[in-house]
Amino acid sequence: MKIFQREQRSLFGEILDWMLTPLLLLWPVSLALTWLVAQGLANKPFDRALEYNAHALAQLVTVQRGRVLFNLPQSASEILRADESDTVYYQVLAPAGRFLSGERDLPQPPEDEVPQTGEVRLRDAELRGVDLRVAYIWVRLPLPGEPLALVQVAETREKRSMLATEIIKGVMLPQFVILPLAVLLVWLALARGIQPLNQLEERIRARNPDDLSPLDHKAVPLEVAPLVDSVNDLLRRLGDSMATQKRFLADAAHQLKTPLAGLRMQADLAQREGTSTAELKQSLQQIGRASMRATHTVNQLLALARAEGGAMVLAHQPCDLARLVIEVVRDSVPRALDKRIDLGYDGVEPGAEGVWVDGNPTLLKELARNLLDNAINYTPSSDARPGVITARVLADRFSHVVLLQVEDSGPGVPESERELVFQPFYRALGTDADGSGLGLPIVQEIARQHGAEVLIEDVHPGHNPPGARFTVRFPERRAAAE
Repeated sequence: MKIFQREQRSLFGEILDWMLTPLLLLWPVSLALTWLVAQGLANKPFDRALEYNAHALAQLVTVQRGRVLFNLPQSASEILRADESDTVYYQVLAPAGRFLSGERDLPQPPEDEVPQTGEVRLRDAELRGVDLRVAYIWVRLPLPGEPLALVQVAETREKRSMLATEIIKGVMLPQFVILPLAVLLVWLALARGIQPLNQLEERIRARNPDDLSPLDHKAVPLEVAPLVDSVNDLLRRLGDSMATQKRFLADAAHQLKTPLAGLRMQADLAQREGTSTAELKQSLQQIGRASMRATHTVNQLLALARAEGGAMVLAHQPCDLARLVIEVVRDSVPRALDKRIDLGYDGVEPGAEGVWVDGNPTLLKELARNLLDNAINYTPSSDARPGVITARVLADRFSHVVLLQVEDSGPGVPESERELVFQPFYRALGTDADGSGLGLPIVQEIARQHGAEVLIEDVHPGHNPPGARFTVRFPERRAAAE
């Protein structure tokens, strides 16, 4: 758990923590290792002196007339004189542990140790509560059975501790200066390394609100380039969204201008003096038709806006396309009857295998409704020759697609115009059909959001009229069909 909880994470503080924490944790470890190394360095010279003393005393052990003797001349006793810091002890034992000279209480070597002559060994011991460093050697005597004598030289550890402390001071004191300096340098280096982010922030803040041009990803460090690319992608999508909104507003203003002008003109005509009842009735009829046209245009514009924003607002779910299309066909029957058009459904039944798609039911019904409205608007019909419109949903099990088809007996769509009809407000020349030119663009946008494609072809090629067939190919949702 962190000691200091921040409401918002700081990248500078996060990096600084990860850089300084190991440094501060390793510093005590460095102290401990330095102490161990210093102890080893302090022991070496004094251990060599003890080994030399033990060798020197071993040479003073002699055998005369079968007796083991130890003579310590004045010159040899000088090496055992106590100095200012430490006390030196020695002990000489004849075979069978018989005491010859020195300190009687000096500890003996371990009992399980195998004696070996000619080699000085070292060990740590304790005498009357004082820590000692002991050097000892076994001396082989020229007597029957070659018995062994033991010579030990011990020294207190004050000089060793003092030397180890001096080594520690010499190594660690500079670190108390170096460590704060290292922290300062890390701080400055990190502040300089993070400076490009601050410069990027300043460039973004200095931009005009309407400036959506991409940022220069080459002017930032390599690690920040993916972030800049993501921001550029967001700016591009934001620009597209704003362009769509501007186009929507411009198109709405343009399309509503004509019916609103007609409404105002008819209202002015109805208010003239001397207007007869028949003229007033005709003006009211024109006002009604103009208001219906304006209402239809507004509904189409709202449908187009909903379709263009549907991918971000409406969630997708498994949909029975056959059921949705049949519902739209039923809703469109009254309008088809008013124009004496034979409207029907000819396809697989709802719930059949292979007619499920992954989509939004509201948008899918809007797509089918616009296809049917487009067919009703452009299909001529009379009592003598009624128009025919057929909607169907087919399942292609081999290609794993679901087909939505709407075909009519109208004039069809020339090949030269089959791409133009998907542009907003485009209307085929030479027709007097009522419409806003937004139905097929809505169909195209909804199909794109569902991963589908829209195809146009003639129903009866070479005939007059050839008729038109609009086919929307949806990818099948096989998991939902099982």
